Amino acid sequence: MIDALEQAEAAVAACFDTPAWAASEHDLVAALDATHRVEQRLAAVKLTLIRELDGRGTATARGASSTAVWLRDRLRLGVGAARRLVELAAALDAAPAGVRDALAGGAVDVEQVRVIAGTVETVQASAGPEAADKAVGVLVDWATQFDATLLRKLGTRILDHVAPEVADAAAEAALRAQESRAARDRHVTISEQPDGRLRLAGILDTEAAAVLRAAIDPLTAPTGPDDTRTPGQRRHDALADVCRLALRTGELPENGGDVAQVVVTTSYDGLARQLGTGALDIGAHLTPEAVRRLACDAAVLPAVLGGSGQPLDVGRQRRLVTGPLRRALVLRDRGCAFPGCDRPPRWCDGHHIRHWADGGPTSLDNAVLLCGHHHRHLHHSDWVVRMAGDGHPEFIPPAWLDPDQLPRRNLYHRRN
Repeated sequence: MIDALEQAEAAVAACFDTPAWAASEHDLVAALDATHRVEQRLAAVKLTLIRELDGRGTATARGASSTAVWLRDRLRLGVGAARRLVELAAALDAAPAGVRDALAGGAVDVEQVRVIAGTVETVQASAGPEAADKAVGVLVDWATQFDATLLRKLGTRILDHVAPEVADAAAEAALRAQESRAARDRHVTISEQPDGRLRLAGILDTEAAAVLRAAIDPLTAPTGPDDTRTPGQRRHDALADVCRLALRTGELPENGGDVAQVVVTTSYDGLARQLGTGALDIGAHLTPEAVRRLACDAAVLPAVLGGSGQPLDVGRQRRLVTGPLRRALVLRDRGCAFPGCDRPPRWCDGHHIRHWADGGPTSLDNAVLLCGHHHRHLHHSDWVVRMAGDGHPEFIPPAWLDPDQLPRRNLYHRRN
């Protein structure tokens, strides 16, 4: 074996010294195919040696704690790569002879061997050894056409090909087991950060995942060429928009006697002059700009506080852009009015062109529909919105974007 490997090493070295530029394209492709076959055959030999050394306990006899640790030192590998070699060697040793022959012949690679071995084991448990033998042939044939990832997906339906009489029952059992695991593992963790932000982590079951994707995917596309948000930021904003929509329905369970709401406390001077911050009822604080943006389309509850912060007088709650006014706004704007945006009305807030805190009236000619992204964008950029002479909103871009600052309108919602 050592003599043959030394000859192979010399042959490979000679190939490396041969100038590839001198070969034709046909010969280069043929050489690549041959190199891959040789590589897989050498991998089979390597795994066979590792399995034998592991079985003999060579690593522990030489003072190592495990074969993986010994391989890490001997072959100068990362410990993860060394463990993977030991696992692959065991998988190859347990695989049917046809799989080992396919690897030794260069027809499959080691990752495909892992997939085939696992799939055949499942088939044997479900349909017996005869179906498992058939599965080996089918999977090895597929492995000549598909990579390990796709081979794994195809393998989930292997019983349709080798044991159709039990395929449906096995698929149903596997699906039930999958649903059981999903129900067991489902969770969402919300960790509050010191600055009031939240870290979300978790696993959704299949049904909840589909609902979430259906809800946020339409909202995650860039809204235009000036949308510089990262994909992660767009998903964040989409999730926030979905939550705002749920709050707007008024159908969430009550919390402490009130319908679900976000409570922000600020002073009138701070709101009007954009100087003071706002405090959420959970303790976190918001910038003055964020408070004014939230006040655009919110239920405003005036309150007079004493010097120590105790409530002295609380007025009646009054909505700003709701009811008949919002219906009129929807009929006019038909969705987010920002140029180029396709968000429908249900995703939009009513924005005061002249801020309510600055004395702006709650009226049709002082309101415009804006989606969450463009509502934030308008409050934090140099864009300006105004009402044109025909009673429709138009937007003035900042000078850096358009030196002429020509007014723009959203033509997406226009109906012929």
